[in-house]
Amino acid sequence: MSKQHRAQKPQSWGPRDSQGSTSPPSAWSAPPQGPPPNGPYQGETPPRAKKRHRVFLWIFLAVQILFLIWVIAGAASGSGTPEECRGLTGDDLKLCEDANDAGTAIGVGLVIGLWAAVDVILGFTYVVYRLATRRS
Repeated sequence: MSKQHRAQKPQSWGPRDSQGSTSPPSAWSAPPQGPPPNGPYQGETPPRAKKRHRVFLWIFLAVQILFLIWVIAGAASGSGTPEECRGLTGDDLKLCEDANDAGTAIGVGLVIGLWAAVDVILGFTYVVYRLATRRS
């Protein structure tokens, strides 16, 4: 091989001179405003895009608020001494109150479990709805 093929002049990675000089971006003109002159809406205003109503979001938030109220009401119902425990003393009173607290905890746990299940169902419903109504 000749020296010409083995040793080439290193490339310069700066701007090339062959492109010519361009004006800086501040000197560029702004694009024209409005619809193109040959567009489908000559002389009239284009129709407004429909505002998307977020119905699912509001339904989802309403369900969350209802479950939150249900959990708070269920937890608050277990406070104090229940009517069934009135008149008891000592270990019997302690046992009755502990059983009431356990029942309250189980009830609140079931409501939270139902809440999670409803959220999963609502999530799958939303995904299916979005896939069915998406634009091609």
